Amino acid sequence: MTVVDIITNGSQEGALSPQNAISTSKWTVHVEVRLRPRAAARFDTIRNLVHAYICAFDRLGLPSTLHGWQDIPELAASVERIAVSESACPSHTLALEDMALQIHVYQPSDSDSFEEFSNSAGVRDDDDDTMAASVCELPNRSWEGLWDSLIYADNIKMKLLDYIHATLVLSDANVDFNLVSWNRVVLLHGPPGTGKTSLCRALAQKLSIRLSHRYTHARLLEINSHSLFSKWFSESGKLVQRLFNGITELVEEEDAFLVVLIDEVESLTAARAGAMAGTEPSDGLRVVNALLTQLDKLKHRKNVLIMSTSNLVKAIDSAFVDRADIVQYVDLPPREAIYEILRTCLCEIIGKGIVASVSVPTLKQAQIYEATSRTTPSTASLPTSDPQIKTRNVALRLLALAAQCRAQRLSGRALRRLPVLALARYIGIGNVHTFGVSSSSIATSNGQPSPNSPGGADVDVWLEGMEKVVKEQATELERLN
Repeated sequence: MTVVDIITNGSQEGALSPQNAISTSKWTVHVEVRLRPRAAARFDTIRNLVHAYICAFDRLGLPSTLHGWQDIPELAASVERIAVSESACPSHTLALEDMALQIHVYQPSDSDSFEEFSNSAGVRDDDDDTMAASVCELPNRSWEGLWDSLIYADNIKMKLLDYIHATLVLSDANVDFNLVSWNRVVLLHGPPGTGKTSLCRALAQKLSIRLSHRYTHARLLEINSHSLFSKWFSESGKLVQRLFNGITELVEEEDAFLVVLIDEVESLTAARAGAMAGTEPSDGLRVVNALLTQLDKLKHRKNVLIMSTSNLVKAIDSAFVDRADIVQYVDLPPREAIYEILRTCLCEIIGKGIVASVSVPTLKQAQIYEATSRTTPSTASLPTSDPQIKTRNVALRLLALAAQCRAQRLSGRALRRLPVLALARYIGIGNVHTFGVSSSSIATSNGQPSPNSPGGADVDVWLEGMEKVVKEQATELERLN
């Protein structure tokens, strides 16, 4: 997170504790070790083995997936994946001597079970049994890879991680809340489809891994904002208070970390000015007051984080916005982020054998191709049997498609459904004959196709299909407006 790190002699115990901190010039590098579902090995044993394995390297990629540990029997029997996470270091690689390693061993839950809070208890309408919130145990296997799939123009993800790190450092130092105060509240706002809710869930998953040395388990509680409004006058404020009483009970477990997600927070925090003017129900005023009171009570708990999202930030009460330590705008992706989103989509369907094997360049490689294309003859008309020419053409065409998507202001949600629409409308289901193919022997670890992957539709056909979808959506949007 910063170049000032904590050295723990290979152990995570005491990490982030100021009394154990030693100022160094090394970069913190997080290594995440995912265990197999039924692995019974001790976490500290695996951590020490991974640390010894990594020390054999001279440099590590940031980020990267490590290989070769399968030759160590103890790791092969228990470990599923070892990945080096992204770092604040601006370089894409880093020498081992310049790293302060933090190794996180975790075993994600396979269950999709959710503990639910009902808002019907004590309410006069016994038929009103809408769930007020759901709780998910973390880390959860269903959210593996979500963090890496989210691509933004600026460093939003690292900003959020740095914020959590800062609150833990200050809490561990017992900083006087009367002098230095924070509320453990984050507000993400922006257009629909930009991944705000997904980012909250991914951050909760990431924190459950990064803080596993401090907390034995973690939970994500998602509040169903709409269920907290009762048709009985004045009940909604009581429902909010009842829900947060349950949240307080969860926070009482000091060895558990809790992330509370309030999606579409404007439903609970509509500006009280409207209620005062008589244009909004007075029950909404009670809801806002109850929520703000409960947030003030939770801010003294170091094992809770409140995440909120909104598409209508101007509708949120100013008192809630003022309580947010971070108010982060999540914009529609720029061309560079769009390229990476489309590249990951394309690599996925190539890896599954739906698209014929081809190498899809990274953004940096594509930009090099784009820069050199201005001074070298076009290869679009040349035979594409040469893999290098094929790769270059794919990169340039994908960059052009990314520019079209940016011009149409497509959201991340819209971008990730382009392959589906292209298949349904222009490629045709009958042209894909790879359903049921096992992906384990197709995709490589970096998302590129295996040389032995079965043939699918040509990548140019898919690119053309997605180009047609973007043009079609532009036409439909003009009609809508």
